[in-house]
Amino acid sequence: MDTSNHTIIINSLFQEYHNLVKRKNTAVPHPSHLFTKYQYPILTAAHAPLHWRYDLNPATNPKVLERIGVNAAFNAGAIKWNGKYLLAVRMEGKDRKSFFAFAESENGIDNFTFWDTPLVLPQTEEPDVNVYDMRLTQHEDGYVYGIFCTERKDPSVPATDTSSAIANAGMIRSKDMIRWERLPDLISDSNQQRNVTLHQEFVNGRYAIYTRPQDGFIDTGAGGGIGLGYIKDMQCPKVEDEVIINPKVYHTIYELKNGQGPSPIKTKEGWLHLAHGVRNTAAGLRYVLYLFMTGLDDIEKVTHQPGGYFMAPDDAEIIGDVGNVLFCNGWIADEDGTVFIYYASSDTRMHVATSTIDTLVDYCKNTPEDKLTTVGSVDTIMTLIEKNKGRY
Repeated sequence: MDTSNHTIIINSLFQEYHNLVKRKNTAVPHPSHLFTKYQYPILTAAHAPLHWRYDLNPATNPKVLERIGVNAAFNAGAIKWNGKYLLAVRMEGKDRKSFFAFAESENGIDNFTFWDTPLVLPQTEEPDVNVYDMRLTQHEDGYVYGIFCTERKDPSVPATDTSSAIANAGMIRSKDMIRWERLPDLISDSNQQRNVTLHQEFVNGRYAIYTRPQDGFIDTGAGGGIGLGYIKDMQCPKVEDEVIINPKVYHTIYELKNGQGPSPIKTKEGWLHLAHGVRNTAAGLRYVLYLFMTGLDDIEKVTHQPGGYFMAPDDAEIIGDVGNVLFCNGWIADEDGTVFIYYASSDTRMHVATSTIDTLVDYCKNTPEDKLTTVGSVDTIMTLIEKNKGRY
């Protein structure tokens, strides 16, 4: 065994890794002026620490072969913690299992580094088979809640069906982001629950929780849409008084299904929501992001909803494991009004876009709603043309 050659290869790996992690990001303003994207993804499979993937011992890995492969880094929850931008990243191994790992940055735009180990997720009596898409919420009760999708095989299907699953909301909470308590999985009347996250404040003494009830693992069924319900006790998280506040609608960007992204941001004008909408195309499903607002005094009431999407995958983002997808379950609003939107493209990599609360509220309040017909869309354009007469 040539240990000197082994050392050279290992040193080269670490140098390449250092160059990747320390790479500076460059702002790329969007022509809509709604947000600014950045040149490079902030996290990819290649950002997974080398000591998670390689046996660094020359005696047991003389060829320096990767032992544990990582396929993707995406769909991250986000929170500002101890002055740093902290993401709970969905890491997917080459074995298709997802797990969570925390990565932090000083500026929220680049130089994200993973904590030394992935999250060892506490289990319930019925262990998770797969977990993904954690939302992080700092609640006024003093806990940070992590709500994620927990997936287990559907016991009602034939043994030959090895893909059908039951998805529900798993929940953990912590006061230091290190020690996590596992709570019971969400209890609801729905067959499946996905895209679940907490409202940051109590509502009439109860926890408010955003849901996405659906009939099947893939199909939402007869219902669907972004729901809102209430929980009395997180030790027995049964959803009560669940209503759909943002339904799916025919021939829109959310005609097939839609779901809440991260927990909403409180503004002077109302609660600001980021969601994803899905429609079917000849090339498969297309996921885009959209915004809406709900009332400060009535969080069940949608007060503003711009027509169309807010953000869609661009040419580079459209390609990946599951193409033509943007998904977001994490954003951070700084005290100065800057908003960091952490989104994933095509189930492969993480990106960041920045905007401001003022910009996003202006967009929500002053962008026309979808009139749901071609004639209505043209009428909206004609109204703007009339308003702009003499200005072009």
